[in-house]
Amino acid sequence: MFGNSGADVAGEARVRVHAIAALLRQRLEKLPTPAIEESLLLRVLVQSMVLVGIAATDVAASTGMSLWAVPLSLMGAFWSWQRRHKRNIGAKFCIAIGMLLALAAFFVGLRAELNDTRLVLAELLVQLQVLHSFDLPRRKDLGYSMVIGLILISVACTLSQTMMFGLLLLLFLAIALPVLVLDYRSRLGLVNPLYQATLHRAGLSPKRLLGFLFVILAAGLIIFACLPRFPGYQLRSFPVSPQIQKDFEDNSRIINPGYVRSGDGKGGGTKQGEGLGPGQLDENFYYGFNSRINQNLRGALKPRVVLRIRSQAEGFWRVLAFDRYLGQGWEISRNDKAITVTRPDWSYQFFLPRPVSLSKTKEIVQTYTAVSDLPNLLPALAQAKELYFPTRQVAIDPNGNVRSPLELREGLTYTVVSEVPYRDRTRLREAPQTYPPNIVDDYLNVPPKILKRVRDRTQSLLATAPKPLTSPYEKALYLAQAVKQRYTVQPDLPFLEPDEDLVEAFLFKYKGGYPDYFSTALTVMLRSINIPARLVAGFGAGEFNPFTGLYVVRNTDAYAMTEVFFPKYGWFAFDPIPGHELVPPSIEENQTFSVLRTFWRWVAGWLPSPLTSWLGQSFGIVAGWISLAVAWFMSLFSQGWLGAFTGLLLAIVLSFAGWLLWRSWRGWRYRRWLAKLPPMESLYQQMLTWLAIQGFRKRDAQTPLEYARQSYDAQPAVQAAAIEDIAQAYVRWRYGGKAPNLAQLKQRLRNLKQRPALKRDRLSWKRLLHRSTES
Repeated sequence: MFGNSGADVAGEARVRVHAIAALLRQRLEKLPTPAIEESLLLRVLVQSMVLVGIAATDVAASTGMSLWAVPLSLMGAFWSWQRRHKRNIGAKFCIAIGMLLALAAFFVGLRAELNDTRLVLAELLVQLQVLHSFDLPRRKDLGYSMVIGLILISVACTLSQTMMFGLLLLLFLAIALPVLVLDYRSRLGLVNPLYQATLHRAGLSPKRLLGFLFVILAAGLIIFACLPRFPGYQLRSFPVSPQIQKDFEDNSRIINPGYVRSGDGKGGGTKQGEGLGPGQLDENFYYGFNSRINQNLRGALKPRVVLRIRSQAEGFWRVLAFDRYLGQGWEISRNDKAITVTRPDWSYQFFLPRPVSLSKTKEIVQTYTAVSDLPNLLPALAQAKELYFPTRQVAIDPNGNVRSPLELREGLTYTVVSEVPYRDRTRLREAPQTYPPNIVDDYLNVPPKILKRVRDRTQSLLATAPKPLTSPYEKALYLAQAVKQRYTVQPDLPFLEPDEDLVEAFLFKYKGGYPDYFSTALTVMLRSINIPARLVAGFGAGEFNPFTGLYVVRNTDAYAMTEVFFPKYGWFAFDPIPGHELVPPSIEENQTFSVLRTFWRWVAGWLPSPLTSWLGQSFGIVAGWISLAVAWFMSLFSQGWLGAFTGLLLAIVLSFAGWLLWRSWRGWRYRRWLAKLPPMESLYQQMLTWLAIQGFRKRDAQTPLEYARQSYDAQPAVQAAAIEDIAQAYVRWRYGGKAPNLAQLKQRLRNLKQRPALKRDRLSWKRLLHRSTES
């Protein structure tokens, strides 16, 4: 009995489930069918626009998602076109499940990319678009795909570091123009483009579209060139690679692939073996990035791009400094005293120790992306205070050199925030000349066998100054200039002898040497007269790309300079290498209009020198007057209430004067345009302009006669009759070639202009009286 009752209950449950399913199916079938978008051309162009957005994101981020996203999107677009008239309930259910799974994957990826969520969001959008492509029956659905394509191209814009993105952006724009036109026509219901599979059949002229594309590109480039390049990074969420689980085994180790590892696993040997002596340079890696460097090497670097840097200011991308001179090279004497800094697991941010300084500083944010493998040394502008790096640990030695547990692999990205000091020549000239004991112990050592000879040569150079030099800053500046001018770059020097000193050979034997020899010689010369100095190696600013906003740095941009210590103010660099600026690029140099400056340099290269000079002076004078006027106007607001009131009053007067000039200019252009038209055309256009001002505007789709007939519903009978007479005369002249009675028509137009307000007032009173009577 119980078994039968159980079977009855199960059967009754199945019946109820079937009944509920049948009822649900009936309700779904009774729902109104969505309006189907039948334009094949619009669908193809929208899908192409989305595919370009996916490809741009893939190229910018090097993800490889185009390999699966593009084929699946094409399959989905074909499937949705074939089944656009069906409800596809099962497919929509599967799409909903897929979107939930994509959302779950997004949250999982978001946990690993908390610092930079752009790529994770882009991957979510790509996944949603692939699923969405299987269900695109309505124009609104195509609109969602257009928005996704726009978001993807925007994300690619923020991620891209090469000009390849520019080509994809042009392609995206070329596709977007006809998409916007077709979408607008579809919204108005003006086309039935089921069979319009080409631009010509859809009424779109490729010649006109190319013209629009050219105008948009020209306007965009002009605006881009004139836009000020203000410092970025207003948000404190900086780009950085995903987290890397790697800690230090030995924080004193510098990993440079261009050096052969010694037996103990520490980077100390040269290409031809450990220590100093003759050797061959590695053609890919700069020799100066190691705990000990040998300057008795010969060879040349093979140029290649190693870094792309986005920075708020140009500068010398400092890598490491050396304190001990070895006669034919340098080393970091306190390399074993590096300290390890560990960040928390939930943040990529390191707080780095930095010396106390009285110098005025400016915060500069730099983002570095390794284009090829580099040593485990982190380039940065001077006085880095914050570091955003993917490993849990970094190390910093007493010279301020920052290193990571692993070499900088291709594609690795990190961000540095530096407090870069201003180079105040007056303060540095007045800096004290008493040095702390640790500075004296580490940065004044010179080999005894060359000390006297180098000191005498240094003092003889200083004696050639026009006036006596008393401050270390002026001495360093003058010596750097003297070394730059009195010695020459010699690219074919023989190897140094085993007991031969590099500085001595540079100053007295060869009268010059390789570029880095100049910095070594200046450093030792300053030490010989008791001015603390050290050798610093790094990368020059590189080539600035105004379109990407990145500095493109090559391995051949690496070189060494001299840093000089000034008590209370810290270390400042001097560059004695011929062909380089005496002082490296400074934060005082404004790059607000860097794109316009680059374009002007390109144009100036094609112009004669006198014309270039005259144009430069003219632009300088105009820009100077504008700057002075803006500065004077802004200073009014800092002079109390009276100044603020004067500034506001002046702004109102100038705005009103500008408005009057604008109206006068537009009126002049309108009158000039009318004068070029035939008399009948001019009369008709004057009528349309006047009526548009009165609120009765002619639609573009209306014919003149349709507009005249509509005027009887919107205008008094007398005015409507005048409108019809002028419209009839215009049509007979335009399409029938019949000469109009211009004098009579001009009189009708004058009458139309003279009494419109009175007629409108009477009509308004009649309507108001009629409404009052009804109520």
